[in-house]
Amino acid sequence: MGNLNKVMLIGRLTRDPEVTEFKNGGKVANLGFAVHNRRKNAQTGEWEEVPVWVSMKAYNHEHGRKLADLAARLHKGRQVYVEGHLVLEQWDGKEDGKHHSRMLVYVDGIEFLGGGKPGEGPGGGEAGAQAAPADHLPGEHVADAGWPEELPEEPAEPAPRAARGKGRK
Repeated sequence: MGNLNKVMLIGRLTRDPEVTEFKNGGKVANLGFAVHNRRKNAQTGEWEEVPVWVSMKAYNHEHGRKLADLAARLHKGRQVYVEGHLVLEQWDGKEDGKHHSRMLVYVDGIEFLGGGKPGEGPGGGEAGAQAAPADHLPGEHVADAGWPEELPEEPAEPAPRAARGKGRK
């Protein structure tokens, strides 16, 4: 039986991307991302949006798309469509020596959608302000998908960093 490891999400960035450049010239952008699941509240009977927090990494590929450079042009609150695959990163902590792991999405493709924060125009500026130049390619812009006015804050749990060398599997 075959396997399939494919993730397709539309959501918003929960923070500005953090880009790291390697000694060999490669780059990775670490992205915080949120999508919403709808569920019915058992007590009130009302439908509610429940945020799901997703950590992502976008790498520049030597002979392919420069996804880290593309992601670096994004900002907190920007709505994007992401295709990727799930990866389980594992490492041993430097200070505590304990084994750690986390599941995240490695980005295979990204498309800019809508504007910046909800209610803003395509340039991400305030209403009435002069629009900034579009930061997307022709055909990559679609109308905002109607997200709530305020994104909840991402949990204040620091994300562990993957160790280099021994300990990675």
